[in-house]
Amino acid sequence: MSQRPVGRLILLPILSMATIPMLVSAHVDPTKFTPSAFVEKPAVVECNLEDGSSAQCYKFTVAYQPEGLEIGPFCPSNIDEKGGIWDWDGEKAGLYRLDRDFFEMLADQGYRFYDKDGRIVISDPGSGQPPEADHTCLMATPDKDVTITMLLPIEPRMAEKALSLGTVAKVGVALDGVPIFADAPSVLDTGHLPALDVCGGHIDPGGWYHWHATSTDIATVEKTEGVAVNCALAQDATAAFGFAFDGFPMFGSLEADGSKPEGLDKCHGHMGETRLGKTYHYHASTEFPNLPTCLSGVVAENNFSTTSSTGIGSQGNARRGPGQGMPPGFEEAAQILGVSTEDLMNALKGNGQRPNIAAAAEKLGVTEKALRSALPQPPQHAR
Repeated sequence: MSQRPVGRLILLPILSMATIPMLVSAHVDPTKFTPSAFVEKPAVVECNLEDGSSAQCYKFTVAYQPEGLEIGPFCPSNIDEKGGIWDWDGEKAGLYRLDRDFFEMLADQGYRFYDKDGRIVISDPGSGQPPEADHTCLMATPDKDVTITMLLPIEPRMAEKALSLGTVAKVGVALDGVPIFADAPSVLDTGHLPALDVCGGHIDPGGWYHWHATSTDIATVEKTEGVAVNCALAQDATAAFGFAFDGFPMFGSLEADGSKPEGLDKCHGHMGETRLGKTYHYHASTEFPNLPTCLSGVVAENNFSTTSSTGIGSQGNARRGPGQGMPPGFEEAAQILGVSTEDLMNALKGNGQRPNIAAAAEKLGVTEKALRSALPQPPQHAR
């Protein structure tokens, strides 16, 4: 069975700015967003980029979910209903609708998500309680009070090396204000299925909605994968979807004139004319997940935070000083495992200096391999 990368950032070689002398950058433009996307007027702030340089960033604050956005379905209540979708990466890999055929296929492979009466076992990853069963369909509860703040460089800069996007890594923000994240955690790693709706999104344990796909071009993916679903969003393979966290725009799988993009790099981006001007930009792929696999530009430090008490970017996980708060990478690990950050930290606490991984995995209801894979690697010390 195939394994997905864990949510860590890896540096990959890419063309530097110096190698693209004719680059003209279409800067991040708040006027391109849906007027109702923001709960506060976008502000220009000073920010630090991850290459050590300083810049100006737009500060965007959005709600837990755009007003009027139709989301769902996610987990069906039983195997005779149709839920959302899932990109299965085990035997018979591919994009599937969450229905009887899919769940019976998983059961044949040792992943049974329903009881003897055909009812789907559902758990809420934001409840603070680990799943009681070995295999559950994850469906978080929305929190209408949560807001999300994001920082995007106003003037994008190409990086010396591309930033790889592993599981649940931050990709960008859509034009309606919905955050965009990389591939969702694999069932093979956690045993649990964080169901996506028919537009490729779901609710974070922190209570806010986000996408794991270019949802305005998901019809192209469905056609390629042979899955019939009906995303309520208007579909346009040539349209702008949003801006990546490095400030470069993201488009559907086709150019503005309807042609297929040429000369795409490893991040699925290239230089060219767009509806936003001449700039480096990303294109959606035709297979799921149809997002960039890496970012070619430099992102801002601390570019994502929420008012939630749990989940990625939550205030409760902010480091409060040396030896206090949430260690770096633990938010992402909790998201990958489908548990709360509090449960992850509590499970890893022990009497000794080193946690008992096997005991912690049992307490969390995940495999020891999944826990080790999700946890951030310790820093390498010079000898």
